[in-house]
Amino acid sequence: MKNLLISATALALSAGFAMADTVRMGTEGAYPPYNFLNDNGEVDGFERELGDELCKRAELECEWVTNAWDSIIPNLTSGNYDTIIAGMSITDERKELIDFTQNYTQPDPSSYLAASEGVDLEGGVIAAQTGTIQASHVAASGATLVEFATPDETVAAVRNGEADAVLADKAYLAEIAEADADLTLVGDDVLLGGGIGMGLRKSDTELRDKFDAAIQSMKDDGTLNELIVKWLPESAPF
Repeated sequence: MKNLLISATALALSAGFAMADTVRMGTEGAYPPYNFLNDNGEVDGFERELGDELCKRAELECEWVTNAWDSIIPNLTSGNYDTIIAGMSITDERKELIDFTQNYTQPDPSSYLAASEGVDLEGGVIAAQTGTIQASHVAASGATLVEFATPDETVAAVRNGEADAVLADKAYLAEIAEADADLTLVGDDVLLGGGIGMGLRKSDTELRDKFDAAIQSMKDDGTLNELIVKWLPESAPF
C-alpha cells in the first residue's frame, strides 16, 4: 500500500501541469531589477515583463507566486508552482534536481560591493545569498563565506561591518552602489554559470518546450534584447 501511495503521489506531481488551468510562475520578488514587489505589492521587474510575454506567446494563462529563495526549488518540485523565473543561473548541480529552458540572459557578471576600496576579497569575509552560484564561488575561493537568506541581508552585512564585501549579480549591486555613497563596487567582475533560465519539474517536458519556443521567438525577433537593454543594461544582449 505504501508503494502504491508513493506511486500515486508521483503520478499526481508528474501530471501537475497537464491538469492545471493556470501556470503558476514562481519568483522571489526581492531581487531587483530581475524581480521585486512594487508599491502595489505586485511582482514587477525584468522577469515579470518577460514572463508575461512568454505566457502570451505560449498561449498560457499564468499567475505569479512569490517564494523565499532558500526553498524555491523544493517548493517547485513539491508542486506549489510550475516554474521558477527568479534570476536563477543554469548550473549542473541544479540540473540534477530540475530542468531548465534555454537561457534568457547571457552569463552575467557578478561583482563585489564593499564600503571602501582595498578590502581583502581573497582572504576576507564575503557575504552571499544562500544557495547561489556566488556562495559556491566564495566557498571555493579561500575567503570566509557568510550566507544570508535574502539579498537585502547580504548588503546589510557589509553596512554593519559583519562582512568585508558581498558578491552578487552586478545588475543588482550596481543600483545599490549608485544610490548609496557609502558603498562601492570593488575588484574585478566574475563570470559564473551558464546564463539564467526558467526552472521546471523534470516531468513537465511539454511546459518546458512551450516556454523554450517562446524564448526562442523573442530572441529571433529582437524583443528579448529590448527587455535586456531596458532592465539589465550591464548585461550582454543575444
